[in-house]
Amino acid sequence: MASALPPEKLAELKQIIHNQLVKANVSTQIKDALAGSLRQHLSPEKDHQEISEGDILEDLKRRGVVEEILQRLRYETPIVSAHTKPATHKNIEEELVQADLKNKVAVDPTRRYIFFHVLGGKAFIDHLNTPEYPGNVSDTTKPHAMFTLHILFRGQRFRSRPVPVACEPDLSEGFLLELHSNAVGGEARMADTETMLSLGDQIHLILTRTDPDGTLTLVGTHYLEWRKVLCDAQGSIKLSIELMGVGSESKIPAGILEAKVEIVPRQNRVNLTREVVDAQCQLERRRVAERERLFLVYAKQWWKEYLQIREEHNCRSVKIFAQDETGRNRPVCTFVKPLRAGRLLHTPRQAARFVSTLGYERAPSVGSASGTEQWLTSHAFFALRKGDHEDHSNLLCSLLLGFGLDAYVCVGMKGKGVPYTWVATRYGEGATVIFWDSVTGHRYMHRMVSADDPPAIKQPVNNHPFKSIGCMYSHENFFANSQPTDIVETCTFNISDSSQWKPMSYEAIKSVFGANAPGFPPIAPLLTPTLDPALASSQMESELRGLLVEHRLDLELSTCWDDHLCYVLSPALAAYESERTSGGEPPASGNEEFQEAIRRAVPEGHTFKGFPIQFLHRNARRAFASCLKNRVCAEILGCRGDNVRLAVRVQVFVFPEDAVASWVMFACKYKSIL
Repeated sequence: MASALPPEKLAELKQIIHNQLVKANVSTQIKDALAGSLRQHLSPEKDHQEISEGDILEDLKRRGVVEEILQRLRYETPIVSAHTKPATHKNIEEELVQADLKNKVAVDPTRRYIFFHVLGGKAFIDHLNTPEYPGNVSDTTKPHAMFTLHILFRGQRFRSRPVPVACEPDLSEGFLLELHSNAVGGEARMADTETMLSLGDQIHLILTRTDPDGTLTLVGTHYLEWRKVLCDAQGSIKLSIELMGVGSESKIPAGILEAKVEIVPRQNRVNLTREVVDAQCQLERRRVAERERLFLVYAKQWWKEYLQIREEHNCRSVKIFAQDETGRNRPVCTFVKPLRAGRLLHTPRQAARFVSTLGYERAPSVGSASGTEQWLTSHAFFALRKGDHEDHSNLLCSLLLGFGLDAYVCVGMKGKGVPYTWVATRYGEGATVIFWDSVTGHRYMHRMVSADDPPAIKQPVNNHPFKSIGCMYSHENFFANSQPTDIVETCTFNISDSSQWKPMSYEAIKSVFGANAPGFPPIAPLLTPTLDPALASSQMESELRGLLVEHRLDLELSTCWDDHLCYVLSPALAAYESERTSGGEPPASGNEEFQEAIRRAVPEGHTFKGFPIQFLHRNARRAFASCLKNRVCAEILGCRGDNVRLAVRVQVFVFPEDAVASWVMFACKYKSIL
């Protein structure tokens, strides 16, 4: 049979197998096995007989030689394990909702990798006495808080399997990180020693904790300098990685990870000395520190000039630096970079909808009277799937820049003087400006009001919540508002006019965050969702049905379902999601069909009531508790009357990073009694 591989690839494969066999010293083991078989068959106690090939193979299997060879040559591509279960009326299990990926990856023999193997964790003292959370009555085991390790390296992201929270968590997992060169054509060659030494990218580690109620917490973070492995003759070293806390605890260790770093395949030349690697790392750190120092000197002079324009500029919302979760002060421009979503997001409005599905949570302040803010890097924001309005705005601006729009993050105030950020996109050199609320996903047209016009002239009305703007920035521009007033309605967005918007030097910004100026964490790429929307919807709907039956039993009421009514609620949920995706504009056509379906499903003389609500999670118990707090929904859930029929429909819309928008609609129909 003809080979499916070309001759050169077949030769490479044979060489790889030969190297693995030599590394495992298989030839010596086979010789020992043959010698043992000969002694056994030629012993005086046994009759002399011919030794077959099968006898030798069985002896090799018994000694474990065959199994060791297969283990060393086992390379599998990531596939989804198929779960085949018999039909059942029980609730759909979570393992069916989320894809189960095997921990095996494909290895290209022409590329070089870092094999980062986490061996375990220890000294997580804050989690020494982790409380156990009471589960449901029907649960056989109690739920437990879980640790998850997130890894980012040169645009590659990985998540570990969740493990129970403990002082010494069982974090044991391996990750294969590909090395490649930024040089033209370098991606097609195996990285040599000089190339690896020049790669200043660090491995970003983030540890999160997930409580049984779904609450995510950032435990610790670390930037690992992996190039120490280049000094080892075997191309493999063991490390004790100290994860530091976040925010106000960024100087306090959160715990220690024991890990092993290995170069795969091993280098074929003389290894570098520790002095050479240390000198390269120190040189890079000095360059980064010098660029940051020069930018700080420039920013101070720029701010001094800005204050000389007007004294009241000192009170405007002009933010040049921000502190990330590690406590490092960074220029705000370094939090934004064009981010392409590939085929995960298709339109800017869909990107805005995705960002709005990520949870909104105010960053904890450092001290009761401190005004220090904490901005998250994109990797930490994705790991937590929640953040403050600054984190949402930075991500949305990055996505809009990736779609080719002229986008900026705006820093200012909204109603009642609350500090807030949003995103602005300019069209036609600022003739048209659209505001994007990154937390809600709504879009607003900016209509400029002329402060010099007499009162008799009718002015346009703005419906956005933004009141004042102090500055706006992107990945390569920073502008401070120099107009007589910072009220948004009266502002023009002609940023080319330096008398209205004072710019920072483009060269100064690029020197800190340019293509040749590493030193700040890169923007993390989006991960493909692993949830199945249909299964997730079915699971949540089934759980809500059970909760509703229990609730009505407590009210001494029976529950009768109308499955047809449940189904015809689907178009309404799709229309609500379409409205959110369109940025708050009216939903697309289709409402007439839904109203006609409801009219036909509700007999004459009956009354129909419905209550839609959206959640950014899939926890049915939390969702049901929230619904009970609403008066209209509580009336539907506790409906009494003649011929009462109930319905519930759930539709889960899944986005990248497994962010979800869960739409739930409870409804009932009953015979009206006059």
